[in-house]
Amino acid sequence: MQDLFKKFLYTSVGLVATSVERFQESVDKLVEDKKISEDEGKKIVDDFVSNTEAKAEEFEAKLRKIVEEVLHKFNLGKNDEVSDLEARIIALEEKIGAKSEEVVEEVKEETKPASKKKAPAKKAAA
Repeated sequence: MQDLFKKFLYTSVGLVATSVERFQESVDKLVEDKKISEDEGKKIVDDFVSNTEAKAEEFEAKLRKIVEEVLHKFNLGKNDEVSDLEARIIALEEKIGAKSEEVVEEVKEETKPASKKKAPAKKAAA
């Protein structure tokens, strides 16, 4: 699920980058055609870029909030929570593994057949 959101975010960033490039090209064309001055073009592009960056940060914050809400609704853990749980499971498995080996040895000792003494053979009645 996180991959989907990452792809969406990267696609959005790519779309913004492409938009900025095309906007820059349009302003450059206006400057070449002498419809606006170079300083005006630079100011327009700088304003557009700063506004786009602010909107991107706002968009990213909203997207992050949505992702956290979805993860919470599905009761999915975050990466660090999952890593902590994995470490705890490994530690418990090691303890259980050591204990289970001890228990197996104890059970083997307890269930060893006692050495059977041969009972004296009964003499057959003649």
